[in-house]
Amino acid sequence: MTTTTVALDGVRAVYGREPRRVTALDGVTVAFARGTFTAVMGPSGSGKSTLLHCAAGLERPVEGTVTVDGTLIDALDETALTVLRRDRVGFVFQAFNLVSSLTAEQNVALPLRLAGRRPTACEVAAALDAVGLGDRLGHRPSELSGGEQQRVAIARALITKPAVLFADEPTGALDSATSRHVLGLLRDLVDQHGQTIVMVTHDPVAAAIADRTLLLADGRLVDELTGADAQSIAARMAKLEASC
Repeated sequence: MTTTTVALDGVRAVYGREPRRVTALDGVTVAFARGTFTAVMGPSGSGKSTLLHCAAGLERPVEGTVTVDGTLIDALDETALTVLRRDRVGFVFQAFNLVSSLTAEQNVALPLRLAGRRPTACEVAAALDAVGLGDRLGHRPSELSGGEQQRVAIARALITKPAVLFADEPTGALDSATSRHVLGLLRDLVDQHGQTIVMVTHDPVAAAIADRTLLLADGRLVDELTGADAQSIAARMAKLEASC
């Protein structure tokens, strides 16, 4: 089994046409090892979300290759790509995107039902237990706090047992105490269950939870910090933003 879950090689992503053509990613090469937690940071417009979208197969680069869980996704047609995203990739966003009329249990089961599978009660309960919400199965989103809703969203992303979990500003809508709880949960998923997580964030405190932090600027990977604390990450970001 490969030790790399996701790999980008020479990825270039471009939006628009001349004279307003924008290069969002400019030849990015990076790999994400299995069972690791990576934070992605950079100034506004640096290409963070585009990196996430290309790595997850949500966008196709104009150049370069992307491999997810051993599959070169560039050659996949849209149907095969949809299946790969559904089965091997999990997503968590700043907006919880829960269906308001469904209970926590029903929201978590939704990806499997959309895939034509009938999830067992044990599967759903285990996913919610993993995020500390085993006693909230019958609650609807309006009956849950913001942090609890985000934990339901994480459980929903994990129900398919994805090879990689992509998180785009997962704590952006949460207060600091709730953010710490959610970040601790993500850290535990890596340490205790070997989950691979790639997280875009603007928060150095959130990035410090990760094993490493990638810094982007103008669509290029410009630095990589390993095991850095929040203060060191913030200082490097400030220097990077000052140079942009």
